[in-house]
Amino acid sequence: MGLTKQYLRYTASAVFGVIGSQKANIAYVTLRGGERGRYVAVAACEHVFVWDIRKGEKVLILQGNKQEVTYLCPSPDGIHIAVGYEDGSIRIFSLLNGESNVTFNGHKAEVTVIKYDHLGARLVSGSKDTDVIVWDVVNECGLYRLKGHKDAITQTLFLKTKNLLVTSSKDTFVKWWDLETQHCFKTMVGHCSEVWGLVLLSDEKRIISGSADSELRAWDINYLQEGKEIGEPEEKKTKGLLGHSEEPEGEVDENPEERILSCQKAGSILREGRNRVVSMATDLNSKILACHGTDSLLEVFRVLSDNEINRIMERKLKKAKKKAKQQAGEDEAEAVVDRSLQDEIQRISSIKASSKIRSFDCFLSPNGDLKVALLLQNNTVEVFVLKTAGKTSECTKTARLTIGGHRTDVRTLAFSSDNIAVLSASAETVKVWNRSTLQVIRTMACEYALCSLFVPGDRQIIIGTKNGKLQIFELSSGILLETVDAHEGALWSISLSPDQRGIVSGGADKMVKFWDFELVKDENSVQNSKRLTVNHKRTLQLDEDVLCVRYSPNQRLLAVSLLDCTVKLFYTDTLKFFLSLYGHKLPVLCLDISHDSALIATGSADRNVKIWGLDFGDCHRSLFAHDDSVMFLQFVQKTHLFFTAGKDKKIKQWDADKFEHIQTLEGHHREVWCLAVSPSGDHIVSSSHDKSLRLWERTREPIILEEEKEMQREAEFEESVGKGDEPVVPGETTGEASLAGKKTIETIKAAERIMEALELYREESKKLEEHKTACEIAGKQLPPPTMSTILIAFGNISPSRYVLAVIRKVKSSELEESLLVLPFSYVPDLLTLFNEYIQNGLEVELICRCLFFLLRIHFGQITSNQMLLTVMDSLRTNTISRVKKIRDVLGFNMAGLQFLQREIESKEDVTFFADATDRFEDKKRKRKKRERAILAIA
Repeated sequence: MGLTKQYLRYTASAVFGVIGSQKANIAYVTLRGGERGRYVAVAACEHVFVWDIRKGEKVLILQGNKQEVTYLCPSPDGIHIAVGYEDGSIRIFSLLNGESNVTFNGHKAEVTVIKYDHLGARLVSGSKDTDVIVWDVVNECGLYRLKGHKDAITQTLFLKTKNLLVTSSKDTFVKWWDLETQHCFKTMVGHCSEVWGLVLLSDEKRIISGSADSELRAWDINYLQEGKEIGEPEEKKTKGLLGHSEEPEGEVDENPEERILSCQKAGSILREGRNRVVSMATDLNSKILACHGTDSLLEVFRVLSDNEINRIMERKLKKAKKKAKQQAGEDEAEAVVDRSLQDEIQRISSIKASSKIRSFDCFLSPNGDLKVALLLQNNTVEVFVLKTAGKTSECTKTARLTIGGHRTDVRTLAFSSDNIAVLSASAETVKVWNRSTLQVIRTMACEYALCSLFVPGDRQIIIGTKNGKLQIFELSSGILLETVDAHEGALWSISLSPDQRGIVSGGADKMVKFWDFELVKDENSVQNSKRLTVNHKRTLQLDEDVLCVRYSPNQRLLAVSLLDCTVKLFYTDTLKFFLSLYGHKLPVLCLDISHDSALIATGSADRNVKIWGLDFGDCHRSLFAHDDSVMFLQFVQKTHLFFTAGKDKKIKQWDADKFEHIQTLEGHHREVWCLAVSPSGDHIVSSSHDKSLRLWERTREPIILEEEKEMQREAEFEESVGKGDEPVVPGETTGEASLAGKKTIETIKAAERIMEALELYREESKKLEEHKTACEIAGKQLPPPTMSTILIAFGNISPSRYVLAVIRKVKSSELEESLLVLPFSYVPDLLTLFNEYIQNGLEVELICRCLFFLLRIHFGQITSNQMLLTVMDSLRTNTISRVKKIRDVLGFNMAGLQFLQREIESKEDVTFFADATDRFEDKKRKRKKRERAILAIA
């Protein structure tokens, strides 16, 4: 048997060139107790970058998997950050070490919003699948799923003082949820269009919403059960009491008898922007409100305190009295001043960014400075400081992160001859990167670049632009040496001649031009040095626009792709026509010729790649390469392997001899515009519409094509899992609340592991029973039966302990879904084992959680099964007694800790934890009450 051809795997090495992705928000974070306002977290495709604003450096990368990041939310303690992804998963990362140990899977579509409660113990997430899920961060599991909205969720907010949740959606509704009973008790319907933003102000007694118009609507919240003593009967609301005139505007009660609060329209604030609200936010103490639309303007408002409002109203009243007195003469005049929303929320200033704003985050420092971080649509982060303490608000830009990426899409890439430098050019700049460190070496302003190359020697670069110009830059000084008017239309392609003495260019003016390198005297130089230029030698006139040109490596032929879907081959010396390659249905956007000038590969907008022989122009094979247009194609040096990049976000490697698809490089989240293969073939760099540049490197790992195809089929199967309907839980009504988790490949594998463990337990139990019977018949002790190799590998543990070990290894967030998949035939054995574990005091909390869930979903079958009666009775008594013991231990420990706290406080006169803040606030409130009372008496 002959040796098969060996291919080596290319793997993702790095993502660079992206400062902040447009799909997610920006958030201030604190690192290792550092100062607040110095670090910002932004999404970078599937990763999260933490930038040091002061230094302009990346200080932490939170590594993602494949899916793009869609939302970021730091925890209140600043130690963790919750990251939502495009596939609906949520991961919680530690900002101390950048690791993620907690993953929540519940949503079927991308996560649109995540919020922590004020303690950081619960997490609520909203998604495009219209569901809201509440997660337990401490126990690492889902609590419940809330259904009711009919479109994507735009905002979710926990209330600090009450166990309530408020959510907004693109279905124009704002819903209030009681988390005790997990139902929606109020729906606010006062919006005519999508609700895009929501904030709570004035100690959660006011809610501000932003929608698709220039109005910010305000609603006053009245908590109707506030101030009632425990045991006091509920006051029923009669029709006569409220009446039609007293019904608050814009609300529909789900159940009027269970009303917890009422919302009254308080007015509206007009924004300067005329388009929809993109995002709204407040600082931590809700003293500042900021919002922005789809433009570059961030509007900032101050929320006044009660004392400030009273002072304003007193001044207004004095003016009104004075005016009324003047109008009425000496007669006594009554002056009435109405308190409006504009008196309570005042516009401070507007911050003008350099481009359209994607998202922002802000915080108010103790000295009254508002720090605002803006993530812009053009791959930039800007930081402003707004002084809010004085009468005049001054806004200054303090930082701007731009150097690490392009403002627009990179349309051309090139490697230097030594494989060290990478050139990338976009509509406004050309950058040269160090491949090993991924740092920018040079940034030079240019016109809209379409093609590029390094001049032999790697000291100059040439750019072809959309205006038909050739721009020559010198890398050592970073200056533009010369701009040559090469074509009248767009200059689509340039190719270096194999003898390295010149280039050929093709443009939309239906011409192919040949240029030679020349050294001419530099007029601007003091030392009379020479600089590089290009001299036009020959022109080839064609009938159609030229899209791509390539020299054959032996410099015998020139391949030109035209707008009429053909590729024409000409002799380079005489420019005589040689062959026409036709067969593509749409124009050929890219082509390349192999190192031995034997094959030419063409990629087209018709999604096909065709491989042709250069001897006779015969088509060897047509390959369906991508699901969208093939944008770029390049051979690996000294091989017949080539790479293609497509608008379907994928890069693929092919064998032009065997016509095999070798591997697919997935990573980009938008269309891939171009790629460049290094001269050594060890590295590939690619650029995409997601603003990122990706580096791929060749490993020593061989690829076996059959295994690759099998892995692809497995990946397709895993993607299909969980895409169906939700599982129906027996005994559960399909109401507003349901299970938080969803079926994934991990939950199925976990259920299979539990089933295998129970099968092993049954086999081992059967062996022990047979051994016991054999001992009784023989009347003597026989040698014990041989144990399973799995149990021996686990340290000769008993079968029941092995089942417990398997259950313990199931992730907390996947436990319920794994038990839901489990067939009922395994439940009796599990209940028997649970009884044994609880009796022995093994993992009581975990076992109780599994037990209660199984009882809930299999209640009918368990209660109707007489065989399980004794087990359930024993479970009842054992569980109650064991849980009571654990509760007593917890109570004892709490009392001990409180005693130690009192002892330390009495010794050191120190108040612990949050009590200090609470006591200080109480004292402050009491002092203010006394001052007001004295003023009233005076």
